[in-house]
Amino acid sequence: MNIQMTLSRHTMAERNLPSKFFLFCFSLFLTNFAAAGTSIDQIIDTAQSFLEQETKNYLSNSDIKARYEVSIGRLDNRLRMAACDQPLSASLENPQQPVGRVTLRIRCEGSAPWSIFVPAQVNLYRDVVVATRPIKRNSIIQTNDISLAERDVGNLKQGYLLSLDSVIGSLTTRALQHDQVISPNQLRQPAAVKRGDQVIISAMSGRVRVRMPGEALSDGAIGEQIRVLNTRSQRVIHARVVAPGQVEVAM
Repeated sequence: MNIQMTLSRHTMAERNLPSKFFLFCFSLFLTNFAAAGTSIDQIIDTAQSFLEQETKNYLSNSDIKARYEVSIGRLDNRLRMAACDQPLSASLENPQQPVGRVTLRIRCEGSAPWSIFVPAQVNLYRDVVVATRPIKRNSIIQTNDISLAERDVGNLKQGYLLSLDSVIGSLTTRALQHDQVISPNQLRQPAAVKRGDQVIISAMSGRVRVRMPGEALSDGAIGEQIRVLNTRSQRVIHARVVAPGQVEVAM
């Protein structure tokens, strides 16, 4: 009885040997496959190095003074890419400038080529003009109304301004909140000429300049076209505001 049981146990163990050997070989194959593939860290390192250099080049070529931070998006740890016998290459897919959310393409151009898209973020910090207090609509901005503060300009879709001097004296087109970044579309130049003002109309042809009196029929900031009545001829013309009380027409 004991002899039969012993023989039976040995027989079952021998039957299990092929399956155990297969599992051992299969796990060894997976280990070697993972070790031979391109790791996630290699892909991320390639993306990080490339994007940092692209950002430096962009700032240098654009003559932009800014602080930046580059971060690469997370990739699935289960991702398996074949081993590459060439150095990995990278390119900026979208957008063309390395600001805000960007997409990189990492490529293997070796004997077993492949490519993968990698998300990333470039935070670009610059000193921009912000309001130091609430400002009402149609207010002339004064020196103590604004200051410079560091902001991530990649998030400022409406634009931003870098110079205090370019904002002081501007007229607000909407109400502004404390610490709000001021964008160009929230400002306009105040009227240098107002409706009913007496103006000097200048017309120039070659070296000949003709001056005549006129009356503004609408408000206008410097550089804007307004309707003007020529008080001598009683003709209504369109003229460009060049200074307070002065407009110009082309002959």
